[in-house]
Formats: sequence, structure tokens, C-alpha cells
Amino acid sequence: MLLVTLPITYPLVCTFAGFDPIWFGVQAVVLCEIGLLTPAIGINLFVIHGIAEGTSLETIIRGAIPFFLLMIVGLLIFTFVPDLVLFLPAHMIGEY
Repeated sequence: MLLVTLPITYPLVCTFAGFDPIWFGVQAVVLCEIGLLTPAIGINLFVIHGIAEGTSLETIIRGAIPFFLLMIVGLLIFTFVPDLVLFLPAHMIGEY
């Protein structure tokens, strides 16, 4: 997912829109994780279904819903409070 989309979206988001590259990277990874957990393409759901033999896919999806909701809440927090994402890099490199 990232290999296909980032060469197009990264320059647009960082150069023209003016977003921080580290913040955009964190957002992109969280969005990919959400995509891997949601049905239709949810690869993680099918992996768990293959490991937990005898468990229905519906049960696995219901078990993944709280994690999906937590990732959505985290995504919203990171979107509206970007300093949470940029706090550690700012202290590692000095004044980022």
C-alpha cells in the first residue's frame, strides 16, 4: 500500500500542503494498519482466521472492533493534536 501511494502523496502533502513529514508518516502507517484490520481487504483478519481454526470470521471481526475503534480515536487525536506525534522527534534532534 505504502509503496504504491507514497511516491505520489508524499510530495503533494509535504510540499504543497505544508504538513510535517514525520506527522504524515505516522498518519500513513496508522491508516494502513486500519486498512489491514477492516473487512473486505482485512489481511490481519484472515491471518487470525487461519491461525484460530474453528473460529468463525464473524467472531474474529467482532473481536477486532474495539481495536479498530481505538485506532480511529488515536488517528483523530494525532490529527487534531500533531504535537503528540512530533514531541519525541523534537527532543531527539534538538529543535525539530
